[in-house]
Amino acid sequence: QVQLVQSGGGLVQAGGSLRLSCAASGSIFSINAMGWYRQAPGKQRELVATITSGGITNYAGSVKGRFTISRDNAKNTVYLQMNSLKPEDTAVYYCNADIFPGYGFEYRPYWGQGTQVTVSS
Repeated sequence: QVQLVQSGGGLVQAGGSLRLSCAASGSIFSINAMGWYRQAPGKQRELVATITSGGITNYAGSVKGRFTISRDNAKNTVYLQMNSLKPEDTAVYYCNADIFPGYGFEYRPYWGQGTQVTVSS
């Protein structure tokens, strides 16, 4: 069974920094893209950043230049370094990974449990 476990997050003042981590564990043969999404109250879940297995990154325009996504393939872990945080970054952040568990299965997306990030003004 595959699971993604997130850590990090919390409360920070505007202009501050936080780092999120997400580790995949269980029956994992390979992982394609990994990423971070967020959902603010009353809004739809939106993409924050993604990274391919080869390290190619993609960012939402609202976080470009402030957030950095990275991954450690040996640890099946993805990170999100968030700098210059703004109150509008307040949301529940979810990690996501396209994982191939092995023979008899297909690649499919898995989600972390979510972690609250609150940025005070």
